[in-house]
Amino acid sequence: MGRILIIGAGGVGNVAAHKCAARPEVFDYICLASRTKSKCDAIKEKIKRNVGRDDIVTDQLDADDPNQVAAMIKKHNVETVLNVALPYQDLSIMKGCLMAGANYIDTANYEPPEEAKFCYKWQWDMHDDFKKAGLTALLGSGFDPGVTSVFTAYALKHELDEIHYLDIVDANAGDHGHPFATNFNPEINIREITQRGKYWEDGQWKETDPLSVHKTFDFPSIGDKEMYLMYHEELECLTKHIPTIKRARFWMTFSENYLNHLRVLQNVGMTRIDEVEYEGHKIVPLKFLKALLPDPGTLGVNYTGKTCIGCILEGVKDGQPKAVFIYNVCDHAQCFKEVEAQAVSYTTGVPAMIGTKMIVEKKWQGPGVFNMEEFDPDPFMNDLNLYGLPWQIKRF
Repeated sequence: MGRILIIGAGGVGNVAAHKCAARPEVFDYICLASRTKSKCDAIKEKIKRNVGRDDIVTDQLDADDPNQVAAMIKKHNVETVLNVALPYQDLSIMKGCLMAGANYIDTANYEPPEEAKFCYKWQWDMHDDFKKAGLTALLGSGFDPGVTSVFTAYALKHELDEIHYLDIVDANAGDHGHPFATNFNPEINIREITQRGKYWEDGQWKETDPLSVHKTFDFPSIGDKEMYLMYHEELECLTKHIPTIKRARFWMTFSENYLNHLRVLQNVGMTRIDEVEYEGHKIVPLKFLKALLPDPGTLGVNYTGKTCIGCILEGVKDGQPKAVFIYNVCDHAQCFKEVEAQAVSYTTGVPAMIGTKMIVEKKWQGPGVFNMEEFDPDPFMNDLNLYGLPWQIKRF
C-alpha cells in the first residue's frame, strides 16, 4: 500500500522503523537510509528480532545533498519520505522530494547549522512549490512538536469553542544511570535549551533569559517536578493557525544535576557552536562534546521511570470558562522491551509513524506544506491509542 523511505538511523529512526515495520498492511516497502549504513543494518536486525519482519531495505545516503535524496527516492520507487535525520537537513530533503515527486514528513523544523535559531519560515516558504507539484509536506510529526498540536486541535474540535491560554508541559522523570546525557541528539538538544526563552502573549513575542522562569507542576504518574519556560517551535504555528490564543507557553523539566552540568559546560565554552582552532584543526566545541556524550540511542538499556507530556488548555465552551489537560504518560522500561529504545525516542518515533500513516492512507492530504493542527485530529488521536501512546484528559 505504501512505499516509504525513512532517512535517519538514530534513536527516533529506530523507533519509527520498528513501528512502520509492524504495520505491513500500510507500509509494504520500507527503505531505511543514513550516512552510516551500518546503523541502518543494526536497526534492520533489531526489527527482525522484535517484529519478525525481514524485508527492510537499507542504503547509504548523504541527506545534505538534494540530488542524492532525489536519486534515492527514484532508486527505491518510494512515494513518501519520513525525515528523522537532523533539522539541518530538512530543506535539502524537502528539495529532494520536490525533485523526485515524493510526499514529505519530519519531526522538527529547520535550523541553520551556523546559528541556534529554528523557525518555520524556511519550510513555509516552500508551500507553493509543494502545492504546484501536488505533494504534501507534513511538518513536526513528533510529540512536541506534533502530538501537542494534535491535542490542541482536538480540544478545539471537541472541548472548547475558543482556546485562550495554552501551556505545553513536558516532564521526564526517568533515570538512565549516567552522570550527564541528553535524551536526543546532544547537539540539537543543547542548542535548544541554551537559547533565550520566548512565549506568545497579547499578540506579541516576549523573551526571557535562558531557563530563568520556572515553577513546580504536579505531573500525573510522576508528581511534583520543577519545569522551565523555553521556546519551542509549535508555539509559532499554533498561534498562527489558532488566532484566539492570547498566551502560549512551553515548559520542560530538568533536574538540578542536569542544570549544574550544563552550567559548567557553558562556562568552559563546550556549548559553543562557532569554530575554534585546536592543534591546527578547526573544531566546533559542541560537536566535540556530542562525540563524548552517550549516544541517546543506547540509553534505553537501564532506563527506568516515566515521561509525561501534555497540553493545558483554557478557554470557553458555550459561553462559559472551561479548562482541559490532555496528556500521555510513557514508561521507559516498557519502551525498551518493545523496540529497544527509551521513552523520549519512543514518544517521537511513534507519532512520526502515525503522521506518515495519515499521509499514506490519505486520511490527511492536500497539496502544500502543513502543520499538524491543520488536519482533522480524530484519526491521529485514535492511532495514538492503538500504537503505544494512549492519552488521557482531565476537565476543570
